[in-house]
Amino acid sequence: MNAFFLPLAFVIGAVVPLQAAINNQLKAVIGGSTVLAALVSFSVGCLALVGVGMLTGQKWASLAQLPRAEWWMFAGGFLGALFVFGSTFLAPRLGVAVMLSLIIAGQILSSLLFDRYGWFGVPVRDIGLWRLLGALLVVAGVVLVNFGDRIGRG
Repeated sequence: MNAFFLPLAFVIGAVVPLQAAINNQLKAVIGGSTVLAALVSFSVGCLALVGVGMLTGQKWASLAQLPRAEWWMFAGGFLGALFVFGSTFLAPRLGVAVMLSLIIAGQILSSLLFDRYGWFGVPVRDIGLWRLLGALLVVAGVVLVNFGDRIGRG
């Protein structure tokens, strides 16, 4: 694996709680609307991607091929909106650590299924003992993050 990719993945993960906290503050400024805060977040992200696309010389004409895409290929935008909306909505209600522990557990478990069955063109990878153990440790971490205080007082 490229030595750049692993730290990049870590940094992307590290900014997720920052994004949730920032969007929650934005929500407060614009009158408490989670939907509008997510809309502003996506709009700024869209403008950022246009800027990066211009700076990197993307071939904008290739967007003319979009009519050839299957309908479900556009679901990524919907799922991204669901994530931004959901994290903005849940962070103040659950706390960032609880919310993200559950999000990460969901990501790990569904990722193992994607790897195992090759859904949506993902290369098939085995779910060996070590990967399964890692997933179970993540689930154990979720339990500790969510119920550790109660367990400790038990």
